[in-house]
Amino acid sequence: MAEILYRDEVHQVIGCAIEVLNGIGHGFHEKIYEQALTVEFNLRGIPYEQQKPFGIVYKGEMIGTYVPDLVCFGLIVVDAKTIEMITDDERGKMINYLKVTGLQLGLVVNFKHRKLEWERIVLTR
Repeated sequence: MAEILYRDEVHQVIGCAIEVLNGIGHGFHEKIYEQALTVEFNLRGIPYEQQKPFGIVYKGEMIGTYVPDLVCFGLIVVDAKTIEMITDDERGKMINYLKVTGLQLGLVVNFKHRKLEWERIVLTR
């Protein structure tokens, strides 16, 4: 059986997301949840970087930047959402985000509804 990538770290991040959703409720703008996650990460001693820019290179030329909401433990891109449901569009974007950051694991976390929706996206090499 294959080992689940960053199992404990994901468990901690999702625990924070559940705490945030239970604490402030659902349906606010994404930035509210991103900020609330940083508060929860600080309380739990989870290392993170917020809005860290990553360069996008095309054929050797720097063409722009991608700025993820959060990168936790230096390992996981966390994308806070308030959308109806996580779709292939978000999954595809996360794959691209992982390529740009050089990381293997992303979490799309949806705060739109009463119950937290989230997905792990793994970039296989």
